[in-house]
Amino acid sequence: MGNVSRGLCGLGLGLAACLAAGVALAGDAKTLSLVDDRGVTVEIPAHPERIASISYFATDVALALGLKPVATTYMVAGRDPDFLLGQTKDIKQVGQRAKPNLELLSETKPDLIIAMKRYTVGNAGQLQKIAPYVAYNMELLSESYSEVAELSKVLGKPERGEELNADFKKHLAEFAARAPKDAHPRFQIMWGGDTPFSFHTENTAASIVAALGGDNIAGPMTSGGKFGLELSLETMLEKDPEVIFVMDSGPDRPHENNPIWSQLSAVKNGRVHYVGDEWAETNGPIGREIVLREAAHYLYPATFPEVDVKAEAAKLIPASVRK
Repeated sequence: MGNVSRGLCGLGLGLAACLAAGVALAGDAKTLSLVDDRGVTVEIPAHPERIASISYFATDVALALGLKPVATTYMVAGRDPDFLLGQTKDIKQVGQRAKPNLELLSETKPDLIIAMKRYTVGNAGQLQKIAPYVAYNMELLSESYSEVAELSKVLGKPERGEELNADFKKHLAEFAARAPKDAHPRFQIMWGGDTPFSFHTENTAASIVAALGGDNIAGPMTSGGKFGLELSLETMLEKDPEVIFVMDSGPDRPHENNPIWSQLSAVKNGRVHYVGDEWAETNGPIGREIVLREAAHYLYPATFPEVDVKAEAAKLIPASVRK
């Protein structure tokens, strides 16, 4: 969240307290203002009812709170992710997360748009004409907690947001305590490609795997740097990951055509896992809980059981929003 103080004040707090928290009440108390990850102050409805999600983050949070957005983007067309129990099939699809269709988005008449900053900052003006637009980074585990807490407050369920955060911290500690202490498997989380893009340890999914004892070959972020970097197959062979998690964006897998690929320990030992959309969209309360369980099993299959993603998701998505 940078150095910007963010938060959302309940109507019971005094104005001075709200301003101290970085949020102000509008004069008619029908709107609230918050500072998003662009550093922009955004006026939003005090009680938004029609949420549009550019990325799965707001969809994830809303479903965990027992709500359903009016619009969502997707990772791969026609793929309704198991970690959201396929509920996106009943939500208006407004394009791929990196290039949302603004005409389709406008047709859903949202009163609030929650978006991934890096994919939408370029067309912020157009989004703002449709509805108030709030941008979050949605990249790091450290951001996940504050993003979940704030959006839960925006959606009128602050206590549940805090509970979801506390539960995940507890589960992360419990799984880490059960993980073998003498094993630190080298791992890599990547998008496939001729030169795979890999994620630094601060990335949410990578942070979870590292908390379980994994050793990330991509290493930590540099000060002021990005959350990931390109690693050539030659570099991958040098660092030789024992477990590889590949974000599955479709049937094209050019990295597998490189002869170096078959030389990697993870490939030779059958420890390459083409993982679901929750590994790319991990900052929500459902996504991070599923990734925790999957990561534990893939790192230590003798210690942690295989994961039934839909069964785990059903524990977090209230029956009231399931169809």
